[in-house]
Amino acid sequence: MTENLSTSRKTIVGIQFLFVAFGATVLVPLLIGIDPATALFTAGLGTFLFHFVTKGKVPIFLGSSFAFIAPIIEASKQWGLPGALAGLTGVSLVYFVMSAIVKWQGKKFLDKVFPPIVIGPVIILIGLSLSGSAVNMAKTDWPLAFLSLLIAILVLTFGKGLFKLVPIIAGVTAGYVAAICLDKVDFSGVAAAPWIRFPVSLTTITHFEWAPFLYMIPVAIAPVLEHIGDVYVVSEVANKDFVKEPGLHRTMLGDGLACLASAFLGGPPETTYSEVTGAMSITKVTSPVVIRIAAATALVFSIVGKFSAVLQSIPQAVLGGIMLLLFGTIASVGVQNLMHNHVDMGRTRNVIIMSVMLTMGLGGAVLSSGSFVISGIGLSAIVGVVLNLLLPDRKKQVAKDEQ
Repeated sequence: MTENLSTSRKTIVGIQFLFVAFGATVLVPLLIGIDPATALFTAGLGTFLFHFVTKGKVPIFLGSSFAFIAPIIEASKQWGLPGALAGLTGVSLVYFVMSAIVKWQGKKFLDKVFPPIVIGPVIILIGLSLSGSAVNMAKTDWPLAFLSLLIAILVLTFGKGLFKLVPIIAGVTAGYVAAICLDKVDFSGVAAAPWIRFPVSLTTITHFEWAPFLYMIPVAIAPVLEHIGDVYVVSEVANKDFVKEPGLHRTMLGDGLACLASAFLGGPPETTYSEVTGAMSITKVTSPVVIRIAAATALVFSIVGKFSAVLQSIPQAVLGGIMLLLFGTIASVGVQNLMHNHVDMGRTRNVIIMSVMLTMGLGGAVLSSGSFVISGIGLSAIVGVVLNLLLPDRKKQVAKDEQ
């Protein structure tokens, strides 16, 4: 079907794909204090870098990653936003290392070191770690928050086709319109903003520290492994084996380069967007060219200063209402990951790993030595990996003995 589309139709579908990814892409920077225009710019640039590395064959759009909201907020408290952004360069390092391992050893090595019993709790922690922030933002105006939440839920539950894929945009729009009607929006920033401006600062990372760099590395493990799953899903939707050609090592390398470029330009880490994959499944349009049109549209939107100012004028309560659903949804993905991979929670070994990870992650455990500090999700991920490697797997041992 894609090959039969005219250039104008491909353009229309590409812009439509951007709007499917738009809500999530701009919500992340709004929550962590980064200009949403910067996130749009780095998403577009990152997608083009990804397509360059993957030989233009894989129809994937890269946008802002929700996995790093909590780590960026916590890192900013300790080292400031420039320090947190410097630390995000460590995310790309994880992608590069994983890419090399997949090229050398194949995917089996990753499955051994990072099994579902480790990744599931990490994803759960990513969702629940910011539950307090969601409530604090929502309680600034509960009626607005609940309106945004209600609309997002209704779209998710009853929406059809592409409309079902934009619950964030629908919820934020409804809350924002209501806030305007109630005279709760300050438009002074919109009036002062220029129409056209360059969306990024090339001097964002003013210094480099090892502590935030090491802090971000363990957090990156879950999104990297989620990347693998997304590539498999895209392969199914497009009816092509992208794991073999251009290869999983190339898709990881492309994502890593996108994250590196984003960190240096002051944007959040990039990740593969399953929302766009869902849109491809519905429209049956799987051309990488269409995805690149979506990326180009993101770049165009990013330079419109008024547009960015409007996004930044959205009341905190509206965003908080969406977060009440969003972060819980992320946590539920972790539970789904455990169920999908048939993790037996009746086994003592699995209970120990998950219990320790969740308790340390939600309890605020901190490991420090001198200027080095690691805590939260990152520390829990490391503890989970160590426990998984050290605790005996009696089920496998029994199977060996029976042979």
